Amino acid sequence: MDHLKTPFKGVSNDVKGRLACYKKDWLDTCGSGARILAPTAYIFFASALPVIAFGEQLSRETDGSLGPVETLVSTAICGVIHAVLGGQPLMILGVAEPTIIMYTYLYNFAKSSIGKELYLAWSAWVCVWTALFLFLLAAFNACTIITRFTRVAGELFGMLICVLFIQEAIKGVVSEFHIPKGENGSKEQFQFQWLYTNGLLSIIFSFGVLITALKSREARSWRYGTGTFRSFIADYGVPLMIVVWTALSYSVPSNIPSGLPRRLISALPWESESLYHWTVVKDMGKVSVGYIFAAIIPAVMIAGLYFFDHSVASQMAQQKEFNLKNPSAYHYDILLLGFMTLLCGLLGLPPSNGVLPQSPMHTRSLAVLKKQLIRRKMVKRAKEGMKQQASHSEIYGRMHEVFIEMESAPSQTVEKELANLKEAVLKHDDEGEANGQFDPERCIDMHLPVRVNEQRVSNFLQSILVGLAVCTMPVIKMIPTCVLWGYFAYMAIDSLPGNQFWERILLIFVPPRRRFKVIEEFHASFVETVPFKYIFMFTAFQFAYLLMCFGITWIPIAGILFPLPFFLLISIREHVLPKMFPPQHLQELDAAEYEEIEGRPVRARGQSQRDDESTADVDEDEDSAEILDEMTTRRGEIKRRSMSFNDKQFQVFPDEPGAHS
Repeated sequence: MDHLKTPFKGVSNDVKGRLACYKKDWLDTCGSGARILAPTAYIFFASALPVIAFGEQLSRETDGSLGPVETLVSTAICGVIHAVLGGQPLMILGVAEPTIIMYTYLYNFAKSSIGKELYLAWSAWVCVWTALFLFLLAAFNACTIITRFTRVAGELFGMLICVLFIQEAIKGVVSEFHIPKGENGSKEQFQFQWLYTNGLLSIIFSFGVLITALKSREARSWRYGTGTFRSFIADYGVPLMIVVWTALSYSVPSNIPSGLPRRLISALPWESESLYHWTVVKDMGKVSVGYIFAAIIPAVMIAGLYFFDHSVASQMAQQKEFNLKNPSAYHYDILLLGFMTLLCGLLGLPPSNGVLPQSPMHTRSLAVLKKQLIRRKMVKRAKEGMKQQASHSEIYGRMHEVFIEMESAPSQTVEKELANLKEAVLKHDDEGEANGQFDPERCIDMHLPVRVNEQRVSNFLQSILVGLAVCTMPVIKMIPTCVLWGYFAYMAIDSLPGNQFWERILLIFVPPRRRFKVIEEFHASFVETVPFKYIFMFTAFQFAYLLMCFGITWIPIAGILFPLPFFLLISIREHVLPKMFPPQHLQELDAAEYEEIEGRPVRARGQSQRDDESTADVDEDEDSAEILDEMTTRRGEIKRRSMSFNDKQFQVFPDEPGAHS
């Protein structure tokens, strides 16, 4: 409770820490030059597409009161503010699914009580209270408790969002078979045969987007094409598929009525429907005092939700495996989030907060950039040494000099970080040429530590691009709604790999005699260390809790309390679960890190086959981005890999004797 006795201590420390490196955050981009545009474009598409999809969802749920224009403007404004003033500029801000859910509940309540015309004014009061609570959380150093939100809470929240994405995709496709609210049913396009045609087209286009987007996401592991081509498809394949399927939607026969398939409906930013939002503050005085204080209830939920979501996004953007040098700023970022929430509320916009997986995706893209810069210079120096017939120790010395030069780090720190690289290079001195010629490129690719180009420019530029996207609304409105339903399904399915809750659900359906297949591949450490009955019990608890949280979202009006179970989960994790599971097994199932174990053959195979596998050549076309993809879960979490346990330690499922048969 000491943090309550020293208000603003956390904020003060954060500000001091970030001010020391603020100038460097801007100047460090100069060394990257035009290369910074690649991660900027990459994260722009990763940020803008979900915001447009959420805007269309919000437009449907609020009868057009809010839409893609408002979600894009909010994301742009908050993104620019955070890039310039934020404590952790690597974190990406945007309007997220939880905000859409909360604003939908606010609309339903306002429509049935104070009236639709005061919806945004009352939402502004909710934002005022939310900002106040965020100020208090920052002032009293509440971020010190963020570690109490363990993996079980984070993965449950992620799975709930995944289920809500699937629900929205299904609802969207089903709605394509019906006449939209407020439309004239006598129009030709709403006749039964054309409604049915529109529905079938929506199924084709939504599944087309889903399948092609998922395939393009895996492009780096394709056998075909150059590394540059595969990287381009992996990074930009999803927006490219949106463009392709939108273009295909214009290839339908000419005798089909106009308006099929249906497309986005949104007011343009310069039309009166959008201009109203900028003056919503004038209507705040029309909200009665009773409803102003009633806004405290949803504000508490939203403040808690933003506190959790924003802090986790910041945490994921600065995982220790990224080796960031600049300090964190959790307390200050929550304070700044309060100001941005207040600003958005007064402008009639849905607030933005830190989002996943875009935040760790941004850091990862900058890690690839920085690694490429260091790698290029290291390889050049190493090859110069090889031409001069320098010893391997001298070659390593050249690499060491490059790393110090580009990182400006103390020599002792560099020695620790380059220990694996040093061992690999000097190993060739001992082995001579027995294993072939020394390849500096492969050696550097395998052992160069992850480094991140920590700066503010890429976040600033991508936020500016999101703002400019508002001016392209006439083009965005050409996207069929069914394409967005496919994109919702893609976001849901793409988030599942790396979620241990999902992996345990799949494991339950693997018959005991077939579980050796799981051991033979890369797998989470708990598969080998935790008896199956505890895996089943823990998964059943999470699944029941997920059903409860999902059920709450279906309760009219009261569904706004859906974040409450996640706050209660802190107490359940600390006081209930330890009584149900042995401490060592609970630690494995609710581990702070994603630990993955290398697969091992369970059934005996020929020694020659194992030897062939152990000496197989590494893919020379594998770039650093592909390596980072393999090391990272879909929610942006770095995996910590270790070798499999030896035969003495190895156990699969001790409570099931037939597991090896």
